[in-house]
Amino acid sequence: MIILYEDQEILVVEKPAGMAVESRKLSSPDLISQIRNHLALPGQGIPYVGMVHRLDQPVQGILVFAKTKKAASILSAQVQDGRMEKLYLAVTTGIPSPKTGHLRHYLLKDGQTNTSKAVPEGTKGAKLSRLDYEVLQESEGTALVKIHLLTGRHHQIRVQFSAIGCPLWGDGKYGAAPDGNGIALCAASLSFLHPSSKKRLTFAAAPAHTAFRKFSF
Repeated sequence: MIILYEDQEILVVEKPAGMAVESRKLSSPDLISQIRNHLALPGQGIPYVGMVHRLDQPVQGILVFAKTKKAASILSAQVQDGRMEKLYLAVTTGIPSPKTGHLRHYLLKDGQTNTSKAVPEGTKGAKLSRLDYEVLQESEGTALVKIHLLTGRHHQIRVQFSAIGCPLWGDGKYGAAPDGNGIALCAASLSFLHPSSKKRLTFAAAPAHTAFRKFSF
């Protein structure tokens, strides 16, 4: 992980693709364990790490963690009411149409297969999922897409673009050809209000997946 910002209340990091945010396997390194090791002080026990949002294991990007329960509560409220703004960059197989749009689906999670799918409205257990997108560039039947995530559902971006026939590059789980480099999806920008100062903080990350090299930044 790369630490982008730290103070007494919060820690902002960039998670590499392939690392789980939290793992139940003792032998598997995960982001939470790395953060606890970073924060640990001799004789102080296990430090508090408040997780307010997640990223899928294959996805690179920016996350903020709380170092106090009060900060966790304030940040979680920003996630719920939309004041925490998450912008993603992705490479899609196929060109979304229209070039700028809003996607609205009901997604149902299958815990046994660790997948989600778009289902008709009214399906038991399905959750409304929304995002805005803009096609920034096109190259050889693929597109560089900027995504403003409005809800935070399981595999949401991956499922919604698959549902419109434009699965993300490398996402073999949702209809694209698998890529040994993983999925071309990056949580590239995160903006939120500091829990105490209320100052808006914004952080950015450059996508590392090789598919992004098709495009100019």
